[in-house]
Amino acid sequence: MKPRILIKIGGRAFEGESGFTDLAAAIKSNPDLEVIIVHGGGAEISQALKKAHRETVFVDGIRVTRAEDIKIVEAVLSGTINGRIAGWLSKNGIACRRMSGKIDRLFVVEPLTRGGQHFGYVGKIKQVNPEGVLNALKKGQVPVISPISANNKGESYNVNADSAAAALAANAQCSDLAFITDVPGVLIDDVTCPSLAMRKVRDLIADGTIKGGMVAKMEAAFEALNHKVPRVHIIQWQGADTLQSIINQTGTPGTMIHL
Repeated sequence: MKPRILIKIGGRAFEGESGFTDLAAAIKSNPDLEVIIVHGGGAEISQALKKAHRETVFVDGIRVTRAEDIKIVEAVLSGTINGRIAGWLSKNGIACRRMSGKIDRLFVVEPLTRGGQHFGYVGKIKQVNPEGVLNALKKGQVPVISPISANNKGESYNVNADSAAAALAANAQCSDLAFITDVPGVLIDDVTCPSLAMRKVRDLIADGTIKGGMVAKMEAAFEALNHKVPRVHIIQWQGADTLQSIINQTGTPGTMIHL
């Protein structure tokens, strides 16, 4: 079986076309590697909501998404950002299949609640149907996936892209899940830690060393590891050799999380 890596691209990990030119070069230089891409787009969502005079409200780090908001969120994620990423990769010789969690019922969701708190049209994944993604890989295509998903009625929900990446990595039997971020990895005393066991990560969250948005990434990493994804990486893109370093585990950049 070919090695299969799911890359979750978020934040400012790739700014502008040059990063995706690098990514395309990395994919082309590893022809035996199957690549799946899941992306987010929080900053652009906030900008679009502000332009539409919609207030952005976060509760426990989760964006409350009202009925009036979800159309804007979907247009940004599944339209603007998804099209831009696929377009840049295609321009650089990568055959892509544009998808969202709604395509082929990839992610079926239910409303997310925590401690009785409701977040509107924010979804929790309850079922993953990876056949459409796997068929794209068989055709030599790179699936480029927006996390917008739907419930059993076909209503659109926003899903945390880290959670979507973890769920798909597990159900698509990926050998590696890489969260490509704008930080070099998990920092302890300003030094990147090359590897961390899940138990140690929990301790670092408890004592506040790991905090903010990195906590959500770690929760997604735990989900993937607990569902038999062998390796999870928190990394910063370091050029066209990054993918090969991850797969071969030679000089792997960033932090690898393991059981």
